[in-house]
Amino acid sequence: MCGIIGYVGLDDAKKELLKGLQALEYRGYDSAGIAYCQPNGIKTIKTVGKVSCLKDKVAKEAADDVTTCGIGHTRWATHGGVSDTNSHPHTAGKVTLIHNGIIENYKELQEELAAKGKEPISQTDTEIAAMVIDDCYTGDPEAAIRKAISKLVGAYGFCIIFSDIPETIYAVRNGSPLVAAHTDRGSIIASDMVALVSHTKHYFVLKEGHIAKLTKDEIIVKDENGEVYGPYIHHISWDMASAKKGGYDYFMMKEIHEQPEALRNTIRPRMVNGLPDFSADGVGDELFTDVSRIVITACGTAMHSGLMGKNMIERLCRIPVTVDIASEFRYQNPIIDEHTLLITVSQSGETADTLAALRLAKERGAKTLSVVNVKGSSIARESDYVLYTHAGPEIAVASTKAYSVQVAVMYLIAFRFALVNGKISEKDAAGLMTTMIDTVDKVEDALTYDQQTERIAKRLTSATDIFFLGRGLDYALSCEGSLKLKEISYIHSEAYAAGELKHGTISLITDNVPVIALATQPDVYAKIISNVQEVRSRGAKVILITGADASVDAALCDYHIVLPETDPLFAPFVATVILQYLAYYVSVEKGLNVDQPRNLAKSVTVE
Repeated sequence: MCGIIGYVGLDDAKKELLKGLQALEYRGYDSAGIAYCQPNGIKTIKTVGKVSCLKDKVAKEAADDVTTCGIGHTRWATHGGVSDTNSHPHTAGKVTLIHNGIIENYKELQEELAAKGKEPISQTDTEIAAMVIDDCYTGDPEAAIRKAISKLVGAYGFCIIFSDIPETIYAVRNGSPLVAAHTDRGSIIASDMVALVSHTKHYFVLKEGHIAKLTKDEIIVKDENGEVYGPYIHHISWDMASAKKGGYDYFMMKEIHEQPEALRNTIRPRMVNGLPDFSADGVGDELFTDVSRIVITACGTAMHSGLMGKNMIERLCRIPVTVDIASEFRYQNPIIDEHTLLITVSQSGETADTLAALRLAKERGAKTLSVVNVKGSSIARESDYVLYTHAGPEIAVASTKAYSVQVAVMYLIAFRFALVNGKISEKDAAGLMTTMIDTVDKVEDALTYDQQTERIAKRLTSATDIFFLGRGLDYALSCEGSLKLKEISYIHSEAYAAGELKHGTISLITDNVPVIALATQPDVYAKIISNVQEVRSRGAKVILITGADASVDAALCDYHIVLPETDPLFAPFVATVILQYLAYYVSVEKGLNVDQPRNLAKSVTVE
């Protein structure tokens, strides 16, 4: 939920922290703050507002301060309202810390501290955590941290500095991500690689329960038993330019345009001799045998990619697939066993509900496969098998290219599963792969539809309700299109299976209510057109999206978007761009912050 960073080294820590927080601001932008070591102790500066507000405050209050060690935080408020007091960092005694996550038993801990005469200043669970660590501290930081985390229940990523141990940062995590690196200029740790990439392309993921000690000379990691642990070093293939806007007004538009490259980077490595192949990922064909049922679990956009996967896997493999919202999965006592394949999908690989679902499935003996974008993330590490999407960094809160590559991997899973189990021939599989690669060119063609969709979007900005209709693959895509629109335009939007109109939904259709209808699938084209006629006759303003071969009566819709000629099975990849454009331009036309919609954060690392 929040962005955290720590730096200790040879350079100006204030500058490094602010630069890192600017890169991490997509994770939270309610408030921001830094704390850094000074000769007379630790100095903290924090404020409500974005990182730019913090920069101004630092310039006014601490321009002459010299420091080489500090921690910084950008907040997405959970416990406690948005205020300077509730902003991070928080200090208790000799402990100052920043936190990403939620401490679930904070109330009980607060009562224990109150019995000792210790009361918090803020309304946050984070200050309680700082107080617990300080209460345990007798001069040995690692012992205090170890004792404190044994009392904490919940998710956390902590970076901690002690006032009597200058030029040193301690870090520990449970659930919430932390990545770290050491260079010849010092040591740095953060909740996301985008804050590290300007320093190095080599990093490691701090394991849960391990404690890292960062100094300018080295990073020492110790496991739960206090033994020194040598972490595995990862390498990233993208650079800082990939995490900047590149001339676009918003990251979201940049990331929409990066979809063709992301798709090629995701598909091509899994195409061997023209066939779908996961051997380079360490995913053998044994994963796809002795499976009687598949469960896909994810949240939000990732769940919508799962709906696409369900359609493709059932279509090609003839095996039952269910798609469960991860936040509900654990609480419905799911029916899974050793013949179940659980597929989890998460851009960050740290989504708390999805990680919990994965752990439950493993406990019950299911095979587990995860589709994630971040190497070394918690979900990736804990899965039996993992397929990485190669989208690169995605900064805008509303997901675009991450969704497209997740869908691509779902298609690839369907192709390989069907091939291994004899449901399709090698010739069929090769044909599907060739068409899939060719479709990426059509995605590039769809990127030229920006002006057309912008003109239509301008007609939607005054709407209070917008409805999406589709059948089959188009319905699965409608769910994502609706979510994208409501996320960044704040217009109420819903997606409906078109055949459900007469079961209640049509009562919501009145004069000039916009209806976005997807009609790219020939096998249900006549049916969806009938549904469009129904809403049209009731005054709806219809935006119809069809394939190139569709025959459409001009009176049927107000706006007709004709996709580049594409195999219908792969039309969702092309139509996705159109729906993303519509959401983007509605948000721009309304003067909203496209990249940072209100109340939302990029990665949901707490339940």
